[in-house]
Amino acid sequence: MDKIVHATSKEKTMTQRINPFQQSPELYRKLIEWSDLLKDSAIERTTRELVMVRVSQLNGCAFCVDMHVKEARIHGERELRVHHLAIWRESTLFDARERAALAWAEVLTRLPEHGVSDEVYAAARAQFSEKELSDLSFAVMAINAWNRLGVGFRGVPGSADKLYGLDKAGLN
Repeated sequence: MDKIVHATSKEKTMTQRINPFQQSPELYRKLIEWSDLLKDSAIERTTRELVMVRVSQLNGCAFCVDMHVKEARIHGERELRVHHLAIWRESTLFDARERAALAWAEVLTRLPEHGVSDEVYAAARAQFSEKELSDLSFAVMAINAWNRLGVGFRGVPGSADKLYGLDKAGLN
């Protein structure tokens, strides 16, 4: 039987459903391999981490928001910028390249009925080479895949901190 992780608060108890990684270990390894390849992509770590947090926010993946906020902090991201991701359009803390990455990530995460507009594409291409935009798109695809597992099976935030070294963030 899978180990079930619980998180409790005064208002809600969160219980992980099944552990998809134990149930489908080969697929899990392939998703890990894909994610590991992104570390060497043409997109700089800071931008990638901002995208991971923002997409996870949009998808409501508690496990992934928790994980990627901690990773961003471990790698030196400023706390206020992490807080401002929810309001990045109004914030002055993100440069044009980060804004284009966040807009691209959002549109690929919430695909509009009529596809990605020429305006959003042009804004992204103004900031990213073809290779960079392709790599960014694969990063968005990967975090969306992780989010679907986290949301569907209720991954408990913080439950893998030690395993991934996220306890070093000092945010518990």
